[in-house]
Amino acid sequence: MQKAKVFIGMSGGVDSSVACALLKKEGYEVTGVFMKNWADPKYPCPWEQDRRDAMRVAAILDIPFETWDFSKEYRESVVEHMIREYAAGKTPNPDVMCNSRIKFGAFLQCALEAGADFIATGHYVRLMRKSEIRNPKSEMVRQR
Repeated sequence: MQKAKVFIGMSGGVDSSVACALLKKEGYEVTGVFMKNWADPKYPCPWEQDRRDAMRVAAILDIPFETWDFSKEYRESVVEHMIREYAAGKTPNPDVMCNSRIKFGAFLQCALEAGADFIATGHYVRLMRKSEIRNPKSEMVRQR
């Protein structure tokens, strides 16, 4: 019997590292993915260190590790949205857009295209069948 494939978004932090270890322990075929979401030298972000931390965890757990660059999608879907909302006098929450457009949008779509049966992060748990996901590019997977 073939193991189910899980692509897990790894931040290098404790939550995603533990989720990774638990999934592997449960017998899933786990691939760690670091999502590079920010790349602007004018406004630096310590993503390189976070990536190194995630790589170390993947090495310890002996799982494949990849880096996927979503910086273009993040800028368009999260940063530009935030700027528009501020300009309109609103107070946006960039995490909401990041979750819907990046984690459960671009990351989900890329993982499914790469052969994943499931995705995981260290923060959100929602079990859905592939057939229940209508359009991973534009629709956030909603809690039932």
